[in-house]
Amino acid sequence: MVAVSETEKITINLGPVDLGQIDLLVEQGLYSNRTDLIRTAIRNQLERHSSVIEDVSVRQSYSLGVLIYDRKDLEKRRAEGKKLSIHIVGMLTLTPSITPELALETIESIWIRGKLIAPKAVREALGERIDTGK
Repeated sequence: MVAVSETEKITINLGPVDLGQIDLLVEQGLYSNRTDLIRTAIRNQLERHSSVIEDVSVRQSYSLGVLIYDRKDLEKRRAEGKKLSIHIVGMLTLTPSITPELALETIESIWIRGKLIAPKAVREALGERIDTGK
């Protein structure tokens, strides 16, 4: 497993008063642009609630961050006779080297809050074994 960093674009709706206040703070040089202010506000809230995130992660045995599994990782699990139950808050990547058959043999379940990157055929094969909270 390898750790990488990636961002994902989201869309939010703001009222005109909130947006105007953001623009005013940007004009005053407190932030370089709207995105900078919104990203900072989100990070501040995540930091404020970090103990909740950590407590839930420990209690529920969740990984927090980025996980990448490739064919070699899953073949090792298969050889050990073990199946994965993946619980992650962050990003999970199942590389293109993983076949749907290998995924079915080695992945019991995926619980993810964040982003799942996997070949379409693997996602379809795992189907109901994947819980994205959506």
